Amino acid sequence: MKKEQKEIIKQAIIKEIEKTKITIEENKDLIQPIEPDCAIGRVSRMDAMVNQNVARMALRKAEEKFRNLEIAQKNIDNDGFRICAKCGKDIPIGRILLVPQSKYCVNCAK
Repeated sequence: MKKEQKEIIKQAIIKEIEKTKITIEENKDLIQPIEPDCAIGRVSRMDAMVNQNVARMALRKAEEKFRNLEIAQKNIDNDGFRICAKCGKDIPIGRILLVPQSKYCVNCAK
């Protein structure tokens, strides 16, 4: 991989890490418990609980993405960084820029 490509990928990973950190913090705010003495009504409380569960799922996904981005950031200098974990072919630079934490090429990710 060329030095310029590696630098572009590093910047994409850093940018994605920052976005993911923001997403994690936003979702942490959304999963705060609803106070029982808060007078919002039973239906509204149920709706809020559903929204909390959606936020919990989004938080788990964002945390997993964050971990994978950190792994990608650590491994960018390794020889096998752009190699698909399934088929062993090169992962195109376009895919790495769109999904920097991807371990698979487009065909294997399906």
